[in-house]
Amino acid sequence: MYRDHNCNELNIKNVNEEVQLAGWVQRIRNLGSMQFVDLRDEFGITQIVISNDEVKKEMEKVTPETVISVTGKVVERSNKNKNIPTGEIEIDASKIQVLGKCKNQLPFEINSEKIDIENVREDLRLQYRYLDLRNEKLHKTILLRSAIMKSVRREMDALGFTEIQTPILANSSPEGARDYLVPSRLHAGKFYALPQAPQQFKQLLMCSGFNRYYQIAPCFRDEDPRADRAPGEFYQLDLEMSFATQEDVFEVIETVIPKIYKEHTTAKVDEGPFIRIPYNEAMEKYGIDKPDLRNPLVIKDATDLFTNTEFNAFKDKTIKVIVVKGGAEQGRKFFDSMEEFAKNETGAKGLAWVKIDEENNLTGGISKFVTDKIKTEIGANAGDAIFFIADEFKMAQKIAGLIRIELGKRLDLIEKNVYKFCWIVDFPMYEYNEEEEKIDFNHNPFSMPQGGLEALNEKDPLDILAYQYDLVCNGYEVASGAVRNHDPEIMCKAFEIAGYTEEDVKNRFGALYTAFQYGTPPHAGCAPGLDRMVMLIAGTENIREVIAFPKNKKARDVMMNAPSKVTEEQLRDVYIAVTEEEDEE
Repeated sequence: MYRDHNCNELNIKNVNEEVQLAGWVQRIRNLGSMQFVDLRDEFGITQIVISNDEVKKEMEKVTPETVISVTGKVVERSNKNKNIPTGEIEIDASKIQVLGKCKNQLPFEINSEKIDIENVREDLRLQYRYLDLRNEKLHKTILLRSAIMKSVRREMDALGFTEIQTPILANSSPEGARDYLVPSRLHAGKFYALPQAPQQFKQLLMCSGFNRYYQIAPCFRDEDPRADRAPGEFYQLDLEMSFATQEDVFEVIETVIPKIYKEHTTAKVDEGPFIRIPYNEAMEKYGIDKPDLRNPLVIKDATDLFTNTEFNAFKDKTIKVIVVKGGAEQGRKFFDSMEEFAKNETGAKGLAWVKIDEENNLTGGISKFVTDKIKTEIGANAGDAIFFIADEFKMAQKIAGLIRIELGKRLDLIEKNVYKFCWIVDFPMYEYNEEEEKIDFNHNPFSMPQGGLEALNEKDPLDILAYQYDLVCNGYEVASGAVRNHDPEIMCKAFEIAGYTEEDVKNRFGALYTAFQYGTPPHAGCAPGLDRMVMLIAGTENIREVIAFPKNKKARDVMMNAPSKVTEEQLRDVYIAVTEEEDEE
């Protein structure tokens, strides 16, 4: 009724055909005797030429972003546009019909040379997200997301995985973030929780005899927004495998992930098997457990070289160093700006440095406190610069990691047009909570400890490693997984160390605890983040750009006005009373 072709289909072969198109008016150009209209739909753009007086009159009602249907003849363009598929032709309009009017004044320009959409205030874009999504770049990103999801399902189906949906209304579980709670109308004073991940359900599916499970799962966590983390909700490729080890999971991921990246990007993609880096090694070499391997800089320890130093800032401190090849050519302004970054952005008290000149002498910075021995010990040569970080051990690692990242950016050391993957393995099972002065789980509480029950009974908890692993790509954690703890005795002991009694385990994880009494296969799994995968493939650093209707930086949906107040009647239905209200910002 409205169109017989899309706006990218017609070409020189269609000349003299009578056609009908429909779409949005992207641009109107008046040249007196005739008008030119760029008509846009999801597929492309076709130029419409209007010389008919009656059609011109109809066009007086039309503004940019109005939806119209156009009937006319395909003619060859005299001024061809080689940049679009329809650039050799145009439609000589004999009739137009307005299908959807548009206000004269748009909140911001859409698909126009007049303005860069990325410079429009983000909350304004999110308030009018339906307009924002018309922008070609953003629209294509959402289509890319759809294509990636299709690829994911194709690859998982090919590997014999079964897609199964798990509940959204679930129980509260300690997954490392706050739960979103949903009050129950039928059970006064009790609450569902939206799942932070389908963790328990997918393990129960393994107990149920399913061999390989997956789903593109929505997950909900009440945590602060970040550029690489959507507030409130996100999606992940959730998978679990029966009778599986860590190696089996790695083989699946190393088969699926490179294929998907290669299908949707022209960049170079690492093939499996991916590099494996133990957690402690990652913290030593990169100062972070999600290292960007495109950055060639490596952190080294130089603590022993300053055991008897006269430099007060280094006394009784852990000393980390970063050697920058060719860094000596940088001027004093660069070194001062890096020190300013260290103080303002990392919590460091300062950032010491030295240069090695062409005669292989140490110069500048703290050179009078550094001996030539350092050059051989850390592999520094003439023309290099050395940065020093001095602090308590964990803080020194953290600061050095942030300095490494910043140096890589400022010196343009990051390898371009490539996706580099690595597994971070051998995570600590536990960590010490300084604030509460207790042992906590370091990562996933459902992981199997390396060494099993014997390790839990005999080792210092802080020395126990877990069969826990993260997949990292270009400095982002893109997947997390583990070999699961499927033995109720090991499970109870693991939670006991973290301060939970067996009764706590029964109460909080009753289904898992009970299911494990009835014959459970060893199982393992992983969960690559879909949003981050799309973000990396799309080449954006803002995860909100790959989500159709995201929350803003304050976790608000400014388009739908959520969260919002509800009526007293709605609150009474679920036995909730609001005792204190804050003014909206």
